[in-house]
Amino acid sequence: MRCFAPLCLLYLYTEIVLRQGTLSMPAHLLCMPVTLSAIRTIILEANPVYPFSRCVVVGDGAVGKTCLLISYTTNKFPSEYVPTVFDNYAVTVMIGDEPYTLGLFDTAGQEDYDRLRPLSYPQTDVFLVCFSVTSPASFENVREKWFPEVRHHCPGVPCLIVGTQVDLRDDPSVREKLSKQKMQPVRREDGERMAKDLGAVKYVECSALTQYKLKDVFDEAIVAALEPPAPKKKSHKCLVL
Repeated sequence: MRCFAPLCLLYLYTEIVLRQGTLSMPAHLLCMPVTLSAIRTIILEANPVYPFSRCVVVGDGAVGKTCLLISYTTNKFPSEYVPTVFDNYAVTVMIGDEPYTLGLFDTAGQEDYDRLRPLSYPQTDVFLVCFSVTSPASFENVREKWFPEVRHHCPGVPCLIVGTQVDLRDDPSVREKLSKQKMQPVRREDGERMAKDLGAVKYVECSALTQYKLKDVFDEAIVAALEPPAPKKKSHKCLVL
């Protein structure tokens, strides 16, 4: 089920300064750095060559959302952390014998962006709600912040819960640091339980560094976008306040 923004949002234009000049763009597309590749993605979304779905990634800052996207789309892990600099992509994969395009959109998880971030939600077909398995606080925020936010703005749109940085789950230094705070890394069964409690499509976990189960995350996202859960008897329109 695709969610739609109020029509007025489609006419909130702003200027993007590019090397070749300026380009007017709807404001709901400007919650992240916009590049030529991002613009190509936006154009493809408007005029898709193949069936197109929009995937938006949300979650606390520094849980690995951008690394997840960069590693998947470039097959290379970024060497330095720079918040939300993902160059938006439209990746084409084969589902059976049919080509299928998935647009990938990053968001900033910091509180400073709480009012701006929902402007990237219109027309989303599937959400990846991310947390780091090394950060119990980011895990709790899936329940306390991210699911309520997504459900409020886009009720009925399928969501996957994604545990990131699983390569660090058994890292001695990580365990020692958490132990000093009387905590431990988030277990797979904890993620699966939360997915069930919140009504997520599925819990999946991966490592952007080692690419363990990385492809599976996006395969599941495509399946969820193609075959969303049966809608409940309520509105499925996206609300942006």
